Amino acid sequence: MRARLLTALLAALAFLLALPALTAQADTPELPDRIAAAWRTDHLSVDPRLAAGIPQTELDRIRAAMRAAPVPVYVALVPRTPYLEKKTYDMPTLLHARIGTPGLYVLAVVDGNYWSAAAELYRQGGLRGRDLVSVQNDDKQRLDLLSDRPAPRIVRTIQQASTAFDGRALPPVPAGDLEEENGDHELSTTDKEDRSAYVGMGVGGVLGFGLTLLIGLRRRHRVTKRSKARPPAKDDPPIEAWDVQLKADDKITAAERAVARLGKRRNRTTEQLDQRDDAYRRLDAARTLRADHPDDLLAAAGALVLARQAERGASGAAVQPPCFFDPTHNPGTATVDWSDDVEVPACQQCASVVRRGKTPRGLRVWSRSGLLGHDRKQVPYWTLDPEDNPMVASGFGAVSDDLPERVAAWKDEVR
Repeated sequence: MRARLLTALLAALAFLLALPALTAQADTPELPDRIAAAWRTDHLSVDPRLAAGIPQTELDRIRAAMRAAPVPVYVALVPRTPYLEKKTYDMPTLLHARIGTPGLYVLAVVDGNYWSAAAELYRQGGLRGRDLVSVQNDDKQRLDLLSDRPAPRIVRTIQQASTAFDGRALPPVPAGDLEEENGDHELSTTDKEDRSAYVGMGVGGVLGFGLTLLIGLRRRHRVTKRSKARPPAKDDPPIEAWDVQLKADDKITAAERAVARLGKRRNRTTEQLDQRDDAYRRLDAARTLRADHPDDLLAAAGALVLARQAERGASGAAVQPPCFFDPTHNPGTATVDWSDDVEVPACQQCASVVRRGKTPRGLRVWSRSGLLGHDRKQVPYWTLDPEDNPMVASGFGAVSDDLPERVAAWKDEVR
């Protein structure tokens, strides 16, 4: 009898010791295969480890949104694991490769009580529409979605994909899916101090933007008056420079709001703290470029890229590289071969040009030429000397994701 009891205890101990190994096994690259296998019977896959903790009402809402979408929708709900730490935003591509059907692929990941989602929209060959990322960037309500349950983010992602696919209007987010503003009596002392700092940053950003806009309009007015008397001189800055500068200032303000929202969250996870720090790093670099080089087109484009990345990172989305050829375009969601077998990220528009064997027009800047350097012409920015400018050296962060560090080093060199 004692021998049997001892054997049972040893077996139980062996099982407990094997649990970490079983968990690790679940974190292997076999995860895409398991999700794909589940999708062949049900387009909504819920990891067994989460099945008991997700209310049926949440799943019903997700299924209803999937049925209403104009494209097939595949959704997987999984817990965050060591494997997914680096693979979350690659998973939609890996899953599409296994399924092969055009449609929307969504991977919803939970860490504690915080839900995030990675998604890609794949169209049939020849079909065109808006880029999913572009629709998400234009959705002002995406930053206010609740993150403590899966349905708000997943349903909104499906709605965004529907808009990208056929141009249907993006519906408003239900009030129950939006975060509530906390009153002062619910904030801790630290949260109140953080909020005051964020409010100060926001006010400063708005005032700075207003001042920049006023100066820009006055300068435009002077240029317009001069142009009536004589043709524009060759030394006049490119017209698009002002547009890029204003867009950069607007995006910096949006990034400040996103960082402030993230700062107001309670019980922030380690991932959210990392996102906040990275967003601050990129936002500070964007501000530096606009403050130190207010009239420079390359600096304005770099600030636009960094602020756009800061906003996405603070909102929990993947930080995307810019389009190498023109950083003012949509992010570089495609990869194309460039000179010397180098691959660079490109927006869909520029990628299409490269695949036809041509070179995109790209972001053009003034460059001096001629024997004495008196002649000026507009050239693609990547033809400039990379040692003179961190934006050129890094392709605005498309070639190497270290633009904030390069901007800081550049500032020290200028001093």
